[in-house]
Amino acid sequence: MSIFVSDGGVFHLQTAHTSYIMALVDGKYLAHVYWGRKMDTPDMDNALINRWIVFSPLNGDGWSLDFARQEYPVGCGTDYREPAISALYDDGSRTVELHYDSFRVIPGKPALEGLPATYVESDDEADTLEIVLKDRLKGMKVVLRYTAYRELDVIMRSVLITNESDSPMIIEKAVSASVDYEGAAYDMITLPGAWARERHIERRALRSGVQTVESRRGASSHQANPFFALASHGATEDYGDVYGFNLVYSGNHTSGVEVDQLFRARAWIGINDYDFAWRLESGESFQTPEAVMVYSAKGIGGMSRTYHRLYRTRLVRGRYRDAQRPILANNWEATYFDFDEEKIVALAKEAAGLGIELLVLDDGWFGKRNSDNCSLGDWYVNSEKLPGGIAQLARRVNDCGVKFGLWFEPEMVCPDSDLYRAHPDWCIHVPGRERTETRNQLTLDLSRPEVCDYIVRAVSDVLDSADISYVKWDMNRHMSALGSAGLPAERQKEMPHRYMLGLYSVMERIVSSHPHVLFESCSGGGGRFDPGILYYMPQTWTSDNTDAVDRLRIQYGTSLVYPVSAMGAHVSAVPNHQVGRVTSLKMRGDVAMSGNFGYELDLNAFTEEEKEQVRAQVEQYKDLRTFVQSADMYRVASPFEGNTTAWVFVSQDGNDVFAAWFRVLAEYNIGVRRMRFAGLEEAAVYTDTEDGREYTGAELMNIGLVVDLQGDYRSRTWRLKKKA
Repeated sequence: MSIFVSDGGVFHLQTAHTSYIMALVDGKYLAHVYWGRKMDTPDMDNALINRWIVFSPLNGDGWSLDFARQEYPVGCGTDYREPAISALYDDGSRTVELHYDSFRVIPGKPALEGLPATYVESDDEADTLEIVLKDRLKGMKVVLRYTAYRELDVIMRSVLITNESDSPMIIEKAVSASVDYEGAAYDMITLPGAWARERHIERRALRSGVQTVESRRGASSHQANPFFALASHGATEDYGDVYGFNLVYSGNHTSGVEVDQLFRARAWIGINDYDFAWRLESGESFQTPEAVMVYSAKGIGGMSRTYHRLYRTRLVRGRYRDAQRPILANNWEATYFDFDEEKIVALAKEAAGLGIELLVLDDGWFGKRNSDNCSLGDWYVNSEKLPGGIAQLARRVNDCGVKFGLWFEPEMVCPDSDLYRAHPDWCIHVPGRERTETRNQLTLDLSRPEVCDYIVRAVSDVLDSADISYVKWDMNRHMSALGSAGLPAERQKEMPHRYMLGLYSVMERIVSSHPHVLFESCSGGGGRFDPGILYYMPQTWTSDNTDAVDRLRIQYGTSLVYPVSAMGAHVSAVPNHQVGRVTSLKMRGDVAMSGNFGYELDLNAFTEEEKEQVRAQVEQYKDLRTFVQSADMYRVASPFEGNTTAWVFVSQDGNDVFAAWFRVLAEYNIGVRRMRFAGLEEAAVYTDTEDGREYTGAELMNIGLVVDLQGDYRSRTWRLKKKA
């Protein structure tokens, strides 16, 4: 059992190494007590303190909500800080009062209807606590759901809101989790970015007032990943208290921290209340997405490895959760739109000769698609390019000894398409307003069931027509001119979330009916790299920027939350198509091996010397992926802090080690440079498989190995085996 409830109304959730504690005050207020290292239930008189603050009103029982550490704070009452929930009732009033009603403990972890979420494979893995709060005057019922995994140091939170009154109410804000801290001596770590510069790490001390991370783009976005962490001042990869927050959601999100007048922090994460409202008729409910909360007493690295283990094993599903991922080659940077069947088959033959296992045909195979200005939505084969159809092409690629994959962008439509001409109202738009385009495309309105049904049917028809082993699911624009022809006026603000519910339904139907297909998500690269999508598709194209130097930052930042098994990472041509940099084939390969490995270039353009190097890379990765895709990752040098980057992967059983060291620019007369390992057993002996030398774990971690490389853009890797 991981959840303990005392007669005095104390709720204590325990994981392997952490405790999360709440308590009832005066039998009706649910207060937050503690979240941190595992401990016995404390003395509540000591742990809970309530004081009156000048100019803050008191409730009739003398309880100051403006001072209290609340578990799910309400709006328009006696607390002036950021609320977790706000509502508009039918009489125009906005004050919400939530008092304790009841609780229950459920073995295991129930699913969230219509939403992705983590799961258990047996009920003895976790326990779930449901605490019911009610606004009895207005008939609002709020169920706070907490799941504590017994062996993973995570707390999952979500909220279900039900209208038990006879009148409608409008939910204007409902976050998935809110945590009140007694102090604010933390740094906030976030992952902001832009297209081709995703998930760069920023760290700054909390200041007074509100600091937020949010997306209003209709997607989790390149700009603002739905993650943040609070780290004690001075916390490092290996040391210090770190609290992570991540939202299992792919749409508009908000998270942040408010530091109040008494220098206390309130943190929250959930759906963005910007341009959001949800109308609840009598008896209807609204379910928030799931928040994943991780506490680590072992620094940022400890937090990351917990997220990685959880997402690898209890978020990702299906055949490819535990299976080795294939090494692929994508034709995009080799041909762009200029291809025919013979060109693709020639690439497949070259791929087979190099040991590559999967060839992906990217954009341009459908409709009349010869540029990005037409045909999205017309998911039938471009017969001028491929007169034999997809089935014949897939068969010919398979005959080369290579599996076949295909690119889709199902959520979009071009104005110049048969689909748009037949259904011009199927896109997101506002009547009378300009239909704003990006890349000559509009966004289909997935809040409409008929649109979702069309996408499922169109994509499934293609997948059922040929031997297709892989799908790259792309999404290349964000929402604008928000409106739905399928919703009444009073529900227009529901459209962005209804879109996400529709998208998740579409993905579930397609993925579950095609379990043999490996799905990889993409959104202009890494613009929708979030846990919501990983529930349906086990890997994501990390960034359209394939430059090895830029990828060091992108992949390092991504690894704060997401496992290497989720990252698509490919070797591309030089000069790099995004930044124009020329890096060595070795460095490009070494960077890409810290992800799901592949090639994004013209295989026919390799010299014979380069082909030999590629064959060696392919064979190296085939050995590495047996453990790297499920390994524990240790970051030992940050590209955000210097000229070098380094990380180590250690297999779950501790027997296999892969380490990589990268230097961007050459330096002269800088003394000795060493690679210091991490995550090893101090007393164990490790053998370098390249030269046979042996080292103890203590030597590798404390002294390290000398790195002596000349020139810019250099890398070095090590493959170690622990001696039995």
